[in-house]
Amino acid sequence: MRSKQRRQVCILLPNKQHLDCTVRVKARSHEVLTSVLKQLGVSDLQVFSLAVLRDNEYLFLDLDQKLSKYFGKRWSRGSTTVPFIVFLRVQYYVENGLLILSSKVQQLYYTELRQKALRSQSRHQEALFFQLAASALQAEVGDLEQREEEKRQERKHRCYFLPEDYFPSWLIKRRGRDYLLQHCPVLHGELRGVSRSQAILQFIKEASSLQDGPVTFYRMRQEKKELRSSILLGVAVKGVRIYQGVEGKLCLLYDFSWTDIDRFTFQGSRFEIAAVGSLCLPKLVYYTHSAFHSKHVLKHLSDSHRLRINTRDAVNSIQQLEDMQASQFYKEAYICDMARLRQTLQSGSLTSSMSDCSVAVITSTAWSKEEEEEEEEDEGSVTG
Repeated sequence: MRSKQRRQVCILLPNKQHLDCTVRVKARSHEVLTSVLKQLGVSDLQVFSLAVLRDNEYLFLDLDQKLSKYFGKRWSRGSTTVPFIVFLRVQYYVENGLLILSSKVQQLYYTELRQKALRSQSRHQEALFFQLAASALQAEVGDLEQREEEKRQERKHRCYFLPEDYFPSWLIKRRGRDYLLQHCPVLHGELRGVSRSQAILQFIKEASSLQDGPVTFYRMRQEKKELRSSILLGVAVKGVRIYQGVEGKLCLLYDFSWTDIDRFTFQGSRFEIAAVGSLCLPKLVYYTHSAFHSKHVLKHLSDSHRLRINTRDAVNSIQQLEDMQASQFYKEAYICDMARLRQTLQSGSLTSSMSDCSVAVITSTAWSKEEEEEEEEDEGSVTG
């Protein structure tokens, strides 16, 4: 009888590894998170959260909610041996990897960004993909000169990497494998002497410029009765982007900074975005899969904005320190200030900073017990 009150949960990581844990039937999401932290040997996941696939879309778990809320009847009558799948995914993208204190978490963040870059459709940013590939090769292969010495007897153009592992398929098709194998090593060679950790940080910083890289997408419909979702709402570091799918390609309709947004509201599956009056834009109305989805999208938007507000000063400080590092005259000051910055970040992590936020422009309304029932009358808002 006791075994029937337990469920197996499998947590899939960005690096294709997985963790396993056993929880009570009545367990809440934070119990899985506690197990993940323990198994990874970290105290805080910072930018990562647990997510489930629902209607073919990732939804981040509310840590206070019971797991049965996300798995429904399958959870209550589920097998004690077949695991339920949860994903560890980036929920909050950052502009600089130095904001992520744990090297393990930073490595996982880099890994997920690597995969997103390979799936990117930002065809107008071709040059950026060569920079990203060079940084990734330096992080994963090391100095090119070492590889050349090891293989000096091989053919002139050595194939020490597979283009498919470092470039999107459309770019390989556009330029050809030989072109990439010939020109990418030149950029890779320019990074000679850059350490693995520095290369990872460089990749993270460069990837922040990728239009569809550090973004979490939610599919929406323009009309409630539409069969297919043609709208993508993207939660980015600096704001919200609205895309429309046209003939298999994404067209950017709106690119809102957080200060451009006046209010997000939803009632059931109806999701509204109101821009500030100075933009003279009509209220945007889209439709999610359900009130359950609307609620989770709203919470993600609210938390992301809070995080942006709370890390703004830290991002500016890091940029100033990196500018100082570029000058030899300020090297000692950089080392001193970098240590002070790290101490500040350790005393208030990205996760805790969200809960401590008192200056956020966007605030979320409290949820009533009735709203947990996922009925069409559910509604909520965040305002600017």
